[in-house]
Amino acid sequence: CGSLISSQFSFIPTASTNPKAALKSKIVAEFRPQSLIDELLLYKRSEDQIELKEKQLSTMRVDVCSTETLKCLKGKA
Repeated sequence: CGSLISSQFSFIPTASTNPKAALKSKIVAEFRPQSLIDELLLYKRSEDQIELKEKQLSTMRVDVCSTETLKCLKGKA
């Protein structure tokens, strides 16, 4: 019984014999986290700008029916 189990588990696939493992190994080796960090920082800045503009608009008491007010707002944007 012991020899049957050892014969079934004696082969352990390596990266060179397993294409999926080789691909995973290549992805991990080529991964450069700095580009991901840069993209996330850009996204965060964009989200912060949106939040700031939303806060600014919510604190402004603007009569949206006034065309003059809307022209002034459009000029500031």
